[in-house]
Amino acid sequence: MNKFAVNLTTIFTEVPFLERFKKARECGFSFVECQFPYDYSIEEIQMELVRNQLSMVLLNLPPGNWSKGDRGLAVDPNRVDEFRSSVMEGIKYATAMNVPRIHCMAGIVSEDDKKIANEVFHENLFFAGTEMAKHGLTVLIEPINQNDMPDYFLSDIHQAKDILDTLRLPNVKLQFDFYHIQRIHGNPLTLFQQYADVVGHIQIADVPGRNQPGIGEMDYQSIFQYLHDTYEGYIGLEYTPLGKSQDSFEWLRGGGK
Repeated sequence: MNKFAVNLTTIFTEVPFLERFKKARECGFSFVECQFPYDYSIEEIQMELVRNQLSMVLLNLPPGNWSKGDRGLAVDPNRVDEFRSSVMEGIKYATAMNVPRIHCMAGIVSEDDKKIANEVFHENLFFAGTEMAKHGLTVLIEPINQNDMPDYFLSDIHQAKDILDTLRLPNVKLQFDFYHIQRIHGNPLTLFQQYADVVGHIQIADVPGRNQPGIGEMDYQSIFQYLHDTYEGYIGLEYTPLGKSQDSFEWLRGGGK
């Protein structure tokens, strides 16, 4: 059975963050994920997880200053110390809350700086992977489309696979977001089949609006059938609900929660 994890950063935004855990439980979910939990204490989040009998399966490393345009720190040669501090902060949250996976956002980079950014990204990922391995954690990298995030460094799945092949760290894997792969390359199911051996987590949303499956152009019926038969991990619902959040799960038809 596919294990769906509702993303508390993008769903249930009708209520404050700490109230979204209860909403997830009320809608029948056992698993949640979120992007950046760092505005809240570990104790506050732990309380909501326990109270609502939820497991958190994914969070992101601190991305820098989001409001000022940061989308990750891992490619910036001038912020290596800050990146390493973010890794330790992510580990602190993940280990305390039993979160097994951490997504490391790469960051924004200009065309002229891509070469040095690539070198820094490899070095920082090696550091993150090595540190997180000490705690049994998996590091994830994710190609993100340039329409949604202009100048994002990691915007090609083949580029991501090359990075993984170079690092050769067993706990550094691919976060495969069907929405982003559709926007970047098309044919996301074919690409998933090609790279399934390095996938550590899946996320979904429909194209073009990044809303719930079933209202866009993607063939999620075929995708879900294939994943049901072949994939044993979690599937993050990182979409923006069209309409009320609780009404956006109609496509689940009561299964897989």
